[in-house]
Amino acid sequence: MNSSHNIAREAVQASVSDVEWRARQELAACYRLVDRYGMTDLIYNHITLRIPGTEHLLINAYGYLYGEICASNLIKIDLDGNVLLSPQNDHDYEVNRAGMVIHTAIHRTRPDVHCVIHTHTRAGMALSAMPCGLLPMTQTALRFHGKTGYHDFDSPVVELAQQAPLLQSLGGHEVMVLRNHGLLAVGPSVAEAFSRIYWLEMACRTQVDAMAASAEIVLPSQQAIDGTRRAMDARADTFGKREWPALLRLLDRVDESYRF
Repeated sequence: MNSSHNIAREAVQASVSDVEWRARQELAACYRLVDRYGMTDLIYNHITLRIPGTEHLLINAYGYLYGEICASNLIKIDLDGNVLLSPQNDHDYEVNRAGMVIHTAIHRTRPDVHCVIHTHTRAGMALSAMPCGLLPMTQTALRFHGKTGYHDFDSPVVELAQQAPLLQSLGGHEVMVLRNHGLLAVGPSVAEAFSRIYWLEMACRTQVDAMAASAEIVLPSQQAIDGTRRAMDARADTFGKREWPALLRLLDRVDESYRF
């Protein structure tokens, strides 16, 4: 991937559309929130957002901690992984190849998906190694009942040949457990994708805690599972959207540098 357009960070806002700048701010906010809620893996992992009305994606520069991500230091790429705009930095940070391989494949084949989040959390990795997968043991976990894909591990996802099996495993699901690897969530917006990864992470943490207690786990009845799924499906359009403004207000109180 060769950068075709290097530009000083302070000049980024002037060089992009208002739509892209708002997308940059939303994605930067997501990086900061993933950091704030303990779902980062140092400089690794990736979150992407499709710029509305385009086939272009925004992704983090490989070398920044999530707490350092801001609107002006995100890199713009196309669906082939070519860099279209790379804000200059003192470290020559580029794009993580695994991020390019995983995310471009999903954005290319899932037009309903505008944001993709991939994590390597302690609870997510622990659950990914459990044969049982995500159990329907809590109301939180039931949000994803029947909507979770599973993808078997073969090696780090850095080859284009690995895209097709990954996409087959994801199918039309909202989230996916990458066996022996981590978690992935997709959504039609940043707000909805963040909501999915946050609650998936909470479900994983709860299951790992319960199983570590070595006590018998009580699962809901099938009637309760079905009823909960119907209730959640009826309000699915609200997930993420209601809390997102509050989360942005939180970031603005703590550190609004993500906006710049």
